[in-house]
Amino acid sequence: MKHVIALDVGGTGMKAALVGVDGTLLHEARRATGRERGPEAVVESILAFAADLHALGRERYGQSASAAGVAVPGIVDAENGLAVYAANLGWRDVPLRSMLSERLDGIPVALGHDVRTGGLAEGRIGAGRGADRFLFVPLGTGIAGAIGIAGRIEAGAHGYAGEIGHIVVRPGGPACGCGQHGCLETLASASAVSRAWAAANGDPEADAADCAKAVESGNPKAVAVWSEAVGALADGLVTALTLLDPRTLIIGGGLAEAGETLFTPLRSAVRERVTFQRLPNIVPAALGDTAGCLGAGLLAWDLLATEVSA
Repeated sequence: MKHVIALDVGGTGMKAALVGVDGTLLHEARRATGRERGPEAVVESILAFAADLHALGRERYGQSASAAGVAVPGIVDAENGLAVYAANLGWRDVPLRSMLSERLDGIPVALGHDVRTGGLAEGRIGAGRGADRFLFVPLGTGIAGAIGIAGRIEAGAHGYAGEIGHIVVRPGGPACGCGQHGCLETLASASAVSRAWAAANGDPEADAADCAKAVESGNPKAVAVWSEAVGALADGLVTALTLLDPRTLIIGGGLAEAGETLFTPLRSAVRERVTFQRLPNIVPAALGDTAGCLGAGLLAWDLLATEVSA
């Protein structure tokens, strides 16, 4: 059975799969990234995980994987196959594509950015299916974005396209790790909401999920924290949709798990802010934490299709 290897590398864990021609997940597995052991050990863990999947596929399906796709965090040079930098993993300029291809008996390997790869899956087979233009925005530890155009993800001239989390929505606001102040992700990410709710509630263990529950029960402090985050998010999204004019706006990540507690006020806040712009469909992501792995599989199949057409 023809299949590819898909691998989604996160800061703490890795998700992997063998993916069939029709996108079916034939086999799924997870392992710890092991970043506490250092960047070289992380790279070796990735290579070993991929090699184990390669062997499993050969044994189970009677042939080797045709290609592999891998999604990694941080700055990625997909064209040259380099994992340029990832603060969480501590690596710099790792030639991951060539290293994986060598470990996997020379099969072709596609390398992608984790959020853009997840966005590829959401756009093609998830919440954005059928939309010719979409924007995927996961709200997690930070905020990033993937710009979908006609079934592809726009990476930009230097691989930085979609960094919506670093749009300044509150000039002079909280300091951001990027060096600016008042970036969207300092105010509307899941971690930002967790910090704000912990401070307002006086409980250092309180997080965004707790805040959402408190909003649902009518807690006025929680409502204030939530409203501030939703307002900042709406400001950032309106800036993005003014520039990009997406047909569908897909919101994912941990904060989206609050469901309509997030989406009802967010849709209203965006609607209040638009003037001449066309309002996109604002929908929750559909694929959850499998999006990166499914997207990595799509990258691998796309690579094979490109090689055949060439």
